[in-house]
Amino acid sequence: MRGRSRLFKALGLVAVAVVAGLVWWLIRHEPAAPVAQAPAKEFAFTAAEGPVAATDCTAKSTGEVKKWLGAHPCLGLSRALYTTTAGGTKVLVSVVVVKTSTSDEAKELKAIADRDGTGNINDLVTDGTAKISGAPKLLDGKYAARAEGNRLAIVLSAFFGGKQDQTTLTRVDTEALALAPQVG
Repeated sequence: MRGRSRLFKALGLVAVAVVAGLVWWLIRHEPAAPVAQAPAKEFAFTAAEGPVAATDCTAKSTGEVKKWLGAHPCLGLSRALYTTTAGGTKVLVSVVVVKTSTSDEAKELKAIADRDGTGNINDLVTDGTAKISGAPKLLDGKYAARAEGNRLAIVLSAFFGGKQDQTTLTRVDTEALALAPQVG
């Protein structure tokens, strides 16, 4: 019986030590920083065409953008089309990724493309690669661009059926810029 008594005393001491250690850890432990969550996506994009890769960026561009690319050949070009729905109306979205030699060149090209009337990279509908029934003219829609490293992402979007809502298209374009890594 004395052996059992010693065993229970030893187990009791171990239990007290474990509880004390746990209490000490809880008092001294700093909670982990909250994990940053990605913002919820408002739009679901469905691939409609592409990505289509090319190396001759000047042949796929217009205006001052074409002239600049003639003097600064790109390393690659990828273009894709997506559709989404916004406010119950279908939207066509073009995502273009131009790979330049340097990050400074990507920023220069963005500065040119950002200005109205300076040209752009043709989307897959404009150049006839994609045949989408009732496709809106994307050049009449909304524009967004972002340079990251030596890549420039350009997004154009427009509603099917001629609907005009620039505020909504701005939100579409902002989310569509995140598609650039999938395109090229």
